[in-house]
Formats: sequence, C-alpha cells, structure tokens
Amino acid sequence: MPELPEIETICRGLRSHLAGRRITRVEIFEPRLRHVIDPGLPGFLRGKTIIDVDRRAKYVVIRLENKNIWLFHLGMSGKLIHVSPNMPRQKHDHIVVTLDNLQELRYHDPRRFGLSLATSEPELDHLPQLRDLGLDPFDPSFNGQYLYSFTRGSRRRIRDLLLDQQIIAGIGNIYANEILSRVGVRPTVRSFRLTRETVARIAAMIPTVMNEAIRWCGTSFSDYRDADDKFGEFQNHLRVYDRAGERCRKCASTIKRIAMGNRSAFYCPSCQS
Repeated sequence: MPELPEIETICRGLRSHLAGRRITRVEIFEPRLRHVIDPGLPGFLRGKTIIDVDRRAKYVVIRLENKNIWLFHLGMSGKLIHVSPNMPRQKHDHIVVTLDNLQELRYHDPRRFGLSLATSEPELDHLPQLRDLGLDPFDPSFNGQYLYSFTRGSRRRIRDLLLDQQIIAGIGNIYANEILSRVGVRPTVRSFRLTRETVARIAAMIPTVMNEAIRWCGTSFSDYRDADDKFGEFQNHLRVYDRAGERCRKCASTIKRIAMGNRSAFYCPSCQS
C-alpha cells in the first residue's frame, strides 16, 4: 500500500499537471471499489476547475472550485496517473477523466481496494476516514514529547505503535521498519520500555526518513507508480525492509525477518537492540 512518501510524490506530480485544468468528461468503468462509487460523481466533477492537489495522511485530496473536494485512497494496488489520451487503456482503468487540454487522469486498481468520493472542504475533516487521524509527521506539533505521551504507558511493540494512524498519520510498514533501523531499536521492543531520549530520536527520525523517501519518489516493489506512471527509487536505499538474508549496510550481520501480526518486520540483530 502506498504510504506517506508515495502519496506526497503523487500529489506533487499531479499538482503540476492538474492545477488550473477543467474537467470535461468523467467515465466510470467499474464502480465497485472498497466503497461503491456514487453514480452522481461524474455529474459532480464535470465542468469544475481543479484548484490544487494535496495530501491528508495516505489520501490524495483534489481541490476543486467552490471548495469542492475529490478524495482518493489508492488501496493496495491503485495508481492515479496523468497520461496522454493516445496511451491504450488498461483492463483495470476504473475511472478516466478527460481534461480541457485533452490529457487524461486515470485511476487504475486491479484489486479494487481504493476509495473515490466527493465532499466539500467544510466536511473534509468530519469524514469517517479522516476524523480520527493522528498528527502528520510534518505537522509542527509533532515532536518527541507528543510521541512519548503514547509510548510511556503502552505495552504495544514500537513497530505496531508507529503504524497506528490515530497516533501518526501516514506511516506504513516499510517506513516504520526503516525508521527503527536508523535509531537502532528493534521493532519488537515494548513501547513503554523506551526512554524519553530514545523516543525523541525516533520522533526526529520520522520526518527525516519521510523526506529522504520523497526525494527518491517513493518505494516501488510492485504496483506503486508516481503521477507519470514511473517507478520510485527508494527501494534501492532501504536498510532493512524486505532485505532478509542480506548483509546489513552498516555491519557484517545478516538482516532478520520476523512475523508480527499479519506483517513482516525486518531488523539488523547487531545494530538494533
């Protein structure tokens, strides 16, 4: 599933293509996503000008004229790409939008776990998908004290706590593993055992890793592509995630993989304790 760096990369790419463009046509070829697409969506979008594209956690927020919003979540396999109309359409292109310059915005999602809905700016923060989100890692209020207020009384493993979207919005399994590898903490450590100083280092590392991944346009293992349908490159710079059996980039130890719930966790047994 695309995480914060991937969604931020997509939003930046879409912004350069879509801002100021008017939607002239909307075609829905498969409405059965995670939630069925409202049949009124094409009429809602048609004729409106796109003002901006930004991000809320792992959601793409397309801002339209008159404070209207088109919200996307890409699910496990979704792509939201800007393409030429000459590019052949694919089997799983579920939404195709034509712009006033004849270019197209396509939503492609083989597994159909995505979300596409219309709302308004005043209603955005009250949507069930967004109203309980925690702080964004780039929020000025996010710091070590904020994170420590959640870790100090929690018996959850620190990897799992970092994945809690009601605490930190946007981090997924890839980056939780990478963040912990950078600060030398194993993903299995119980949160309450971490000192205030260690939690502060984790909190400081979170936006650092996010920014580094954004700089490399995100991580592509299978489905993720940016707004121009290109691969990200951060997978070439990962320290532990999906590197079980390989040598640590800092020492001679072998990266380990363990199962934690329904996800895998990765760590260096020498560098992380």
